[in-house]
This record gives sequence, C-alpha cells and structure tokens, in this order.
Amino acid sequence: MEKQKCITLKHLIINEKKCIGLQYYPDKLLNSISKSLPDIQWSDHYSMAFIANTKNNLSLVFDAFRGIAWINVSSFYTNRPVNKGQETQDVDFYRNRIKKKNIRYCPESFLKKLELKRYAFNTVRSYVSLFENFMNYYANAEVSELNENDIRQYLQKLIQDGKSNSYVDQSINAIKFYYEIVLEMPNRFYTIERPRKQKQLPKVISKEEISSVISHANNIKHKCIMSLLYSAGLRRAELINLKMEDIDSKRMVIKIRNAKGNKDRISILSPTVLKDLRKYYKEWKPQTWLFEGAKGGQYSSTSIRQIIKKAAWRAGIKQNITPHMFRHSFATHLLESGTDLRYIQVLLGHSSTKTTEIYTMVAINNLKGIESPFDSLDLTNNTK
Repeated sequence: MEKQKCITLKHLIINEKKCIGLQYYPDKLLNSISKSLPDIQWSDHYSMAFIANTKNNLSLVFDAFRGIAWINVSSFYTNRPVNKGQETQDVDFYRNRIKKKNIRYCPESFLKKLELKRYAFNTVRSYVSLFENFMNYYANAEVSELNENDIRQYLQKLIQDGKSNSYVDQSINAIKFYYEIVLEMPNRFYTIERPRKQKQLPKVISKEEISSVISHANNIKHKCIMSLLYSAGLRRAELINLKMEDIDSKRMVIKIRNAKGNKDRISILSPTVLKDLRKYYKEWKPQTWLFEGAKGGQYSSTSIRQIIKKAAWRAGIKQNITPHMFRHSFATHLLESGTDLRYIQVLLGHSSTKTTEIYTMVAINNLKGIESPFDSLDLTNNTK
C-alpha cells in the first residue's frame, strides 16, 4: 500500500510579505500540482515553494491537494486562546452515556480536544449536540470527506426547518471546530456564508420589577444570588466562578476573573448587598466558592435560572425573566440615571463602547420629555 503523501504548511516572510510555504519530500505528482498554483515561486533560502498568504490561496492549496496529500498545519495554524476559569463540562459524561444503535456520536478526537481546551459548560454542550446533528444528517458519509457544498446543504435544511440565526451560526462554529481545530485544517470552510446577525434590543425590566423578584426569594442565599446579578451586572458564569476573596469589602468592589474573552475586571459592590452577603455567609458557610451546591462545588447555571423563574412567578410577573435580563437592566438603569457610557462599558467588561451603545436604544429617560405630535391634534370637532 502506498504511503500517504504529506505537505507541511509554513509561515514565511519573503521580501517583507507574508507567504505560505509548501514543504514536502520530492515527488513528481506534488511538484506538478504545486506548479498549477497561481504565482508559485521557489525559495532557495527556505528550500521550498511558496505563494502569497491570502485566504483565497489557502483555499486553493486545500482544493488542489484534496484526496492526494495530507496537509499538516501544526506549525502553520495557531489555535486561539480558550475561555479559562469558567464552569467546565465533564466531557466523560459524553463518553460514558448509553449509546443507541444507528446513531452517530462525536468521535473521541472531538471530545478530547474540547477537554484539552477547557471550553465552558455551555460551549461543550452546544458543540457536541450540534455536531452530532450534523453527523447524523450525513449518516452514510465519511464526515472528514464532506465539502463546502455539503455544509451549505445542511445549513439550508436548518433554515428551512425554521431554526434561528443564532442556531445556524452556532452550528457553523461546531462544524468548523471539527475541521479546523480537531483535524487541523485552518480556515477550511471560511467561505461558508453566515446568517446576518439579528439586531435585537436587550430585554429590560423596571427597577420595581427587579425589586419585586428579589424580594420574593426563598432564602438569603437566593436573594444574594439575584442581588449580585443585578447590582454588579454579572453574567451567570461570572457569578458561579466567584470565590470568597473576590468580594473586596475594603475597596467595595467585586473582582471578576477570567470573564468572557479571558479578561479580568472589577465591578461595584453595593453596601446593601454586602450586608446580605455577611448574613448569608454566617448561615450557609461556603467553603471555596461564594455560592456552592447542596453537595459542595460550584453552583449550577440551571439552578440560577430556576431561582429567578420561581421568584418571578411568586411576584406575579408573567413575563419570562432570565438571569441575563438582570445584567441588561443593570446597564440600562445606570444609563437612565446619568452614568457615563464609558463607565458602564468598563463595569460590563465590553471591549468597545459600540457594544454598550445598544442600551441607549432602550433607555427611556430622554424619551419621557418628548411629546407625541398626536397630543397636539385637535380632535374635538371630529368626534361624533
């Protein structure tokens, strides 16, 4: 059996320009294919052929050698940093689950890479589920051999089935994770079109509704959980990862470590919340994490959602209240009270004010002084 041919891609800088180097053992077939690439050149210094480093050329390289040679990108493609410090998923759950016949499951290489990169709970759960849906759509095909048209056909099916833009976008991420990260094929499907992002306004509730929900907490622990989400604008994962030492009562700040984008930041600590936290600590005596489950360890994100859902029900609020609405309301209420947008950006941990600016679209303080032209109409003579 003929040994599989291999080409190693290299990052090269030639004449101050970024290039893709093609390194392989001398081979007539590979030489012939290489010469078909646009503007291919030879470097005596590096002893390899090279072309300009562009997305189009990278795609051409994969297309030219598909089915002929294995392309090694271990020294060419650097994986992006992962989210650290967030609640991680026990990947063994997916390894040890009961398998059903005629159902395809994520390969071990997929699970191992998720485990090594320590992706957050929601990311692991989402990627496994979405990629297995993709695998089972092509139940009779070798997944590693599928091409861009196959991917587009699958995405078109998702759209026809009424899946949301977010669902389709996450499906693309899961599929790209397999080809680009697991199989180390960089930008393998960069030409796949993503759905246009829906510009949805953040869902916000009033201060009165926030107060009502928190006041209907079952106990001091649940009250502190909801109070921190709102008073500091925390994400669920950020609250779950808080430790005792992250509550700085001397400086009256909360230290948020390894948040979204691997960034640390601080947020404000409310004096009222601090008093409740002290009561909570004396009663519940957490050991490691600020909030711990019944059997120890980190509190679960699902439990936080249930706490808010039940408190909202007891408060008589019919609207579906989610944990992230507390964060949106925190930002919007600060803006309505006159807080500078740049300070809100820092408190939320946004990299750009453009992300924070969306709250200006739901803040109503500037709208209250605007009179509708309808109110100036004289309708007295037109009524019957």
